Parts: sequence; structure tokens; C-alpha cells
Amino acid sequence: MAPQCSELVTLSSDQTRSDSGGLAPPEGLCWGSVLSCLLLACSYVGSLYIWKSDLPRDHPSVIKRRFTSVLVVSALSPVFVWAWKEVTGIQTGPSLLALMGIRFEGLVPAIILPLLLTMVLFLGPLIQLAMDCPWGFIDGIKVAVDPRFWALCASDMRWLRNQVVAPLTEELVFRACMLPMLVPCAGPSTAIFTCPLFFGVAHFHHVIELLRFRQGTISGIFLSAVFQFSYTAVFGAYTAFIFLRTGHLVGPVLCHSFCNYMGFPAVSTALEHPHRLTVLSFYVLGVLLFLILLFPMTDPLFYGWPTPVCTLTTTLGSLCS
Repeated sequence: MAPQCSELVTLSSDQTRSDSGGLAPPEGLCWGSVLSCLLLACSYVGSLYIWKSDLPRDHPSVIKRRFTSVLVVSALSPVFVWAWKEVTGIQTGPSLLALMGIRFEGLVPAIILPLLLTMVLFLGPLIQLAMDCPWGFIDGIKVAVDPRFWALCASDMRWLRNQVVAPLTEELVFRACMLPMLVPCAGPSTAIFTCPLFFGVAHFHHVIELLRFRQGTISGIFLSAVFQFSYTAVFGAYTAFIFLRTGHLVGPVLCHSFCNYMGFPAVSTALEHPHRLTVLSFYVLGVLLFLILLFPMTDPLFYGWPTPVCTLTTTLGSLCS
């Protein structure tokens, strides 16, 4: 028998029932959750600046140093969630690792389906990339399975940052650690749109470096920062949605890595493409298919219902069921 909503959260001594009969969160839970998330975000971003250097952020030595600091913060990030549980008195059925999306149940679908869904969204850019690529399909397969290609990628610090370290650490900190702290207070729907705000604000630190190295005008830099905040917030909401629906960390990490590789869709280039009508048709088709498949391909039944993070809410709602 499926667990009832009232069974999904274990009451501690500080948790009571509201007048409506539902479960009331412990007093001060929301403040504790927000402050914990803010402290975690500041720790992550602050770790990037503990190293004094006059070199730009893309220099290999700067990247290596920052790898060290963000990996340390990421390794310690579960401590924030544990401390939050201890301070607020929240008692949970699933383990701490399960709440953070590190579990085996539903792992294979969590690896395949969210990434496939994201590729559907990028159908237009993928078709455009394939049409403009000088390689044939067979040549591309040969490169993809060549160990020398991956060895070359692994030796590139920027590739490691964009495709491995940033997706892994950012999803761990900003999704796997923050969502379990926000869901009991705000509920799944609000948490999806609250969590990305920490993620978007965390990317404003790029403004410091752009100003420091005079990489553009002040107005241009801040407009770029606002644009970056906007799309990182939207992307953060998407990966938060995937995390809540699947209860796995691996899906958001793979989607993050893929999106970093693809970059923001080059719509202006598509408008000037020799096969503009074909490319734009795939852009529209990709978005339509994405909207149609968004809920079916992230159905929690594929990943073990209810997902661990959803057991922290008193009402499952459409996002968790």
C-alpha cells in the first residue's frame, strides 16, 4: 500500500499539528533553512577567492586552485544538511545520502531519461550542430570511442571545469543539499523556484572578474550579469525539478554537463543559417516535444515513489506524484 501523506514526515518533539489537521513545521524552520542555504552558497562562492592571483579565471593554475577549494566545500556540504536537521529537529525516514539523491533505486532511468529529455529540448541546436559539423556520423562515433580523445579532454582544465567539476559540485551544493532544507518549509513547488535564486546570485561573482580585468564596459558587464542570472535561474529551476521528480543527483549533473557543452542556443545564428527553415522547425519541434514529455519522462514511478526528498513534505502534490 502506498504511504499516506501524513506518514511521509516523522514528527519530532518540536513538530505539531496545525489547526487544519496537517503537519506544522517546527518553529523557525524557514529561517533556519534560508540561512543555511545562504551560508552554503556564500561558502561555495567564497572558496573561489581564497587564492590571491592576478591571473584570469580561465588560467590553468587558477582553475586548479579553485578545484581544490570547491571540492573541499562540496565534500563538507552534507554537514550543512546534517546540522540543519539537528538544529531544526526534523526527523526523516530516508538516510541523509538518500535525501541528497545518492541512492541505487531507479539509478538507470535517472541516468538515461533526464539527459534524453534535455537533448530533446536542444533538438534544434543539435541538428544545427550536426549540419555544420565537417565530420560524418561514422567519423564522430570513432572520435567518441577513441580513448585518446577523452585523455585530451581530461588534460584540458577548462573542459574539466565545465563538464565535470562545476556540474558535480554545483548540483551537489545548490540542488542536493539545498532542496532537502527548503522543501519542508516552502513545499516542492516554491522550493523549485526559490533554490535557483541562490544559484543565480552565486554566478554574480563573475562580474567582479570582468570588472577587474576590464573585459567590456560597465553597463555591458552588468547587462551580461543580469542575463546570466536569468538563464542560470531558469536552468536551476529545471534541474531542481528533475531532482525532486527523480530523487537522484546524477540526472541534474548530467543535464548540467550537457548544457554547459551546448551553451545558450544560438538563435541568431539559426536565423541566418542557409537551411534556416529546417533548423528553426527543429527548434520549435524540440520545445514542443520537451513540454509534452516533461512530466511523463520524469514520472517518480520510474525512480522509486515517493522520492526521498518528497517525503519531507506534508502534501505530495503534482510534482511529487
